[in-house]
Amino acid sequence: MRCVKYLVATGAASLLSSFVLAADMPSIMAPPSLQVEPVQDSGGWYLRGDIGFSNQSVKGLSVTDPVLNAGVVPGSLTETTAFDTGGIFDLGVGYRFNNWFRGDVTGQYRGKANFKGMDVFNTPVGGGAVTPVVNTYNASKSELLFLANAYVDLGTWWNVTPFIGAGVGTSRVTISNFTDASLIAPAFGPPGLAYALAGSQWNFAWAAHAGLAYRVNPDLTVELAYSYVDLGNSTTGHSAPFGLPLTPFVFKFSNITSNDLKLGVRWSLDPAPVYVPPEPAVHKG
Repeated sequence: MRCVKYLVATGAASLLSSFVLAADMPSIMAPPSLQVEPVQDSGGWYLRGDIGFSNQSVKGLSVTDPVLNAGVVPGSLTETTAFDTGGIFDLGVGYRFNNWFRGDVTGQYRGKANFKGMDVFNTPVGGGAVTPVVNTYNASKSELLFLANAYVDLGTWWNVTPFIGAGVGTSRVTISNFTDASLIAPAFGPPGLAYALAGSQWNFAWAAHAGLAYRVNPDLTVELAYSYVDLGNSTTGHSAPFGLPLTPFVFKFSNITSNDLKLGVRWSLDPAPVYVPPEPAVHKG
């Protein structure tokens, strides 16, 4: 019996000494000040650049000469217009506020696109007889476009982020190399040829964007985007028939719009956040 009591007392003393020793040992967990949580990549400045091409259209082409306009028989005018594809190049700087919202400012050069147009109308010529007239037009058009844009990123799957956006700003549309060849029924005279000086116009412009962004790494993102752009109006400079003095009349291009397809990159200017592991615990000897 005494042996059992002795063993119980010895075990209790050993357990008590273990608790005392554990209380004197430092914690194996790092102090709260050394426990660093991973930082969320919530935003930062970035640079961007894009290349692409435009598919442009114009609502109408007219001349400000009141005499020519008065000679068109009402209801007889039909018109067709078309632009060739033009190149697009832009640079910009932006800020990503969080994983859902970002904005940037871009400056874009839109390369020269060839313009071709034709209109057919009836006009009275000599003694009131009505005859058809055909005009064919050729010109070149280019723009500078400056936009402030805002985008909403719609979530990320396998590093791909769909987005939508909108922009407002200003455009400078330039028309150059404008010619107008006019063909009238042969009985009423030879064909005519006119030209116009180059002209430019500043306009309010706006755009709507949609696309996909692929994050290659924390610093580099590639974009494939579509934009609908309203560039406003433009005019040529003063015009004249070949061989005659210039007149004050100009040709006006109304409501120029474009469907753009672009490939771009975004480069982050802020270093990617780095996870810092806690320092190892230090044990007393």
